[in-house]
Amino acid sequence: MQNQTFEQRLKQIRTAHESLLQRPNQVLFSSNGIYQRCVNPVVTRDHIPLHWRYDLNPQRNPHLMERIGYNATFNAGAIKWGDKYLLAVRVEGNDRKSFFAIAESPNGIDNFRFWDRPLTLPETDEPDTNVYDMRLTKHDDGWVYGVFCTERKDPNAPDGDTSSAVAAAGIARSKDLITWERLPDLVSTAGQQRNVVLFPHLVDGQYAFYTRPQDGFIDTGKGGGIGFGLCANIEKPEVKEELIVDPKTYHTIYEVKNGLGPAPIRTDKGWLQLAHGVRNTAAGLRYTLYLFMTDLEKPWVVTHKPAGHFIAPQGWERVGDVSNVVFSNGWIADDDGRVLIYYAASDTRMHVALSSIDQLVDYCINTPQDELRSAASVQRINRLIDQNKAQ
Repeated sequence: MQNQTFEQRLKQIRTAHESLLQRPNQVLFSSNGIYQRCVNPVVTRDHIPLHWRYDLNPQRNPHLMERIGYNATFNAGAIKWGDKYLLAVRVEGNDRKSFFAIAESPNGIDNFRFWDRPLTLPETDEPDTNVYDMRLTKHDDGWVYGVFCTERKDPNAPDGDTSSAVAAAGIARSKDLITWERLPDLVSTAGQQRNVVLFPHLVDGQYAFYTRPQDGFIDTGKGGGIGFGLCANIEKPEVKEELIVDPKTYHTIYEVKNGLGPAPIRTDKGWLQLAHGVRNTAAGLRYTLYLFMTDLEKPWVVTHKPAGHFIAPQGWERVGDVSNVVFSNGWIADDDGRVLIYYAASDTRMHVALSSIDQLVDYCINTPQDELRSAASVQRINRLIDQNKAQ
């Protein structure tokens, strides 16, 4: 009877899991014309392979209970690998520790399946307490780099303080996305670094990083926004000077802090840049995504920046471990111009939005900029009204 119960439970669990993995996604109509959301999230904690969760031996686990639990799958880097769409997912266990795992899809919008094992990331001489939010960059030097946040307890925290932490930019690289070489953490002039992105090309013969200098683990302090700096040797990575590319600004969606998402996409008109902005509200911090473009030859110079957010949490996207948040550190541009924008909702699950190079460039170039005053916003609306009435 015990074995029968085990087998019945296993069959039911496997059937439900396989049904989820094979569930087709539906692309929704877009009223804004900029991007299309999809009905279903693309990766959830229920996508985690069963052999990561259960001991499948009925003698050791007669009740077929989960031995290792998982809380969330979010903040995934993304890359096109051959004809497959891969996400380097941040998987968070019930123990709060995060790690990276590759999920693969044949079309980029559904049927994502995790590889057989999570990514084994080597540690430095100072072990990471936690790692998360990997940005993937296919670089001209032949390597795929993963730049991520590494978190360690603050050694200067006072006695009894068990929450203060230090954030740094960890760097790993691979040729096959299976075996990874760990490089030293990025050294910079800032107190801490999060949301660091490696640019895919050399600039003046050096590696280039978009950074986010900050004074503390959460608060940016004097850190002024998204930075840019050069590094002479990627195997001894150090940025000695950071130029602020996109500053945080009063009474905007990026008032409290902002950070770059994935590595930028090259277009004929400039580099498409996807970033997150954070503002404070009565309900807590609100994270949204915004777009801007930088110069082709000087990728630290902003050329176009639409006002306001590009993607904000809607409906049930607002519900999760950290509510009212969308965050992206991965997107993929197909050869036909399609762009798949992968974003996490409320630190819980992964979604995808579909757009194109043409749409995103049009949006960046032709959407008015933020003039930072209510009166100017009304003037902008009236100009559009006048244009439409004149037709």
